[in-house]
Amino acid sequence: MKRIVLYIALIGLFSTGCSDFLVEENKSDVISDEYYETAEGFETLVNSSYGTLRDVYGGNPYIFCAGTDMYVEGREPQPPGLSEYRFLSPAEEEAGTLYFSGFQSIQICNMGLYYSDKVEEFDELDNRVGELKYLRANYFFLLVQTYGGVTLTTDFVNSPILAFERNSAEEVYEFIVKELEEAKNLVSTEAYNGRVNKRAVLHLLAKVYMTRGYESFAGSDDFSKAATYADEAIAGQALNIAFEDLWTPGNDENAEVLFAVQYDRTSIAAAPTELGNTQCAFFGASLGGGSDMAGRAPYKTYTLCPTMYFFDRFVEGDSRLEASIMMHIYVNYFDYYNLEDISNRRIDYYYAPKWAQSDEQIQLWRDENPETRSLTTVIKYDNWEADKELVAEDYAFPVIKKFDDPGASYGRNTSARDIILSRLGETYLIASEAYFKSGNSAVALERLNEVRRRAAKPGFDLSLSSIDMDVILNERAAELAGEYHRWFDLKRTGTLVQRCVTYNKDIQTENFEGRDGNLKILRPIPQDAIDLNRNKNFQQNPAY
Repeated sequence: MKRIVLYIALIGLFSTGCSDFLVEENKSDVISDEYYETAEGFETLVNSSYGTLRDVYGGNPYIFCAGTDMYVEGREPQPPGLSEYRFLSPAEEEAGTLYFSGFQSIQICNMGLYYSDKVEEFDELDNRVGELKYLRANYFFLLVQTYGGVTLTTDFVNSPILAFERNSAEEVYEFIVKELEEAKNLVSTEAYNGRVNKRAVLHLLAKVYMTRGYESFAGSDDFSKAATYADEAIAGQALNIAFEDLWTPGNDENAEVLFAVQYDRTSIAAAPTELGNTQCAFFGASLGGGSDMAGRAPYKTYTLCPTMYFFDRFVEGDSRLEASIMMHIYVNYFDYYNLEDISNRRIDYYYAPKWAQSDEQIQLWRDENPETRSLTTVIKYDNWEADKELVAEDYAFPVIKKFDDPGASYGRNTSARDIILSRLGETYLIASEAYFKSGNSAVALERLNEVRRRAAKPGFDLSLSSIDMDVILNERAAELAGEYHRWFDLKRTGTLVQRCVTYNKDIQTENFEGRDGNLKILRPIPQDAIDLNRNKNFQQNPAY
């Protein structure tokens, strides 16, 4: 099964504008109630809840990735509050996008769960309830990590509420765990087909327990539970797909994907610049290949550019460098994907890795194929990091290629590739971190070395002999580049300030300093949300 139909008209239910579709004297929206109490109608609510994933993840990924040790500003200015912690305030729009989209999405899930108690019985009802609980729990998990304690809105709201209380982070985590523990016994155990299944729930449960394990209110067995659930999600499956193949366009639903935000070209055709996602544009060089002039994208983005810390994660023999970065830029960038044989295509740019950047090594590289390489511009490793002085020059430094979409039309929001939220490689790394934190370094190292085993090219052994938190965070950087985890990784492990200051040239310690000596670890609650709340005891986060 390829896709779940996404219904976007549901929002109309929350406005009076829907009255045109009702019987004139129907004051209580009975027809809508009756429809959503049928299996068909209820399925539209569930599918609408899946559609909210695009609202949360499909826009600018600053809130997930900026302001970390892995990405610096490139060609386009980033919001300084999120990327450098300068001027970060409750008024910064990008800092509040997740807050509003998260609660809007939770409300749609709440509506589905409200009608789950009213709908007629049908075969998939328990599965659908579990799916809704997973989606709602995931949104609360994003919110509590980003903003701390938030309002637990768990009821379907069909009339205005003017005042909200703020629950503690502990209460929010308790709710998330409860929801996911229930969901894992409700959802399907079948292989991933676009819907939430048991392995996806187990993966998220492991991550939630592991994240709570770092908190002051952690349960004594949070880390051990995280390790157990991660192993259950792994379910004995080895990492046997080549890392490059994981990210080949058209292979987004490979056997290692546990859950993803789904897209396809047909579903965004009506308005590709509004309905597509931005992952390709923000992490890659090109906005898309579908409408390029003579095959060359007319504008390059270079927005979230890798730091030298990221590049330093790789040693010779690690296949993930070439699989994550476009090392060779052909005369037509998208020839890499569109031609079966690229051996005779001219290479315009080559990024020489740190183990092969001497003049002699570069000349040997040219001599391997003089016809395609004699005129190549070679950029040595010391010049790889993005430089604001060079942003006007295309291909001056390498960027992440994992999310390239050669079929996308020109534009920032036009990618129709899935945004992968949970995959097996990360599950192994969750297990590794959870075992390490629960005191079992031997098994932690085994899980981490399984990830490195897959990464190794033939003839190379990348296995490590010891493990600590730096090793785990370094491995997550290499394995998960561009995926929407890094800010949460650093915040979870208490390393956000230290790692940003050490590895991100745009961030200094004083950037984190906020009001009353507090550090800007949590993102600020949007000022609009506080101003509109009639509960004036609703507190802003420390530092703001």
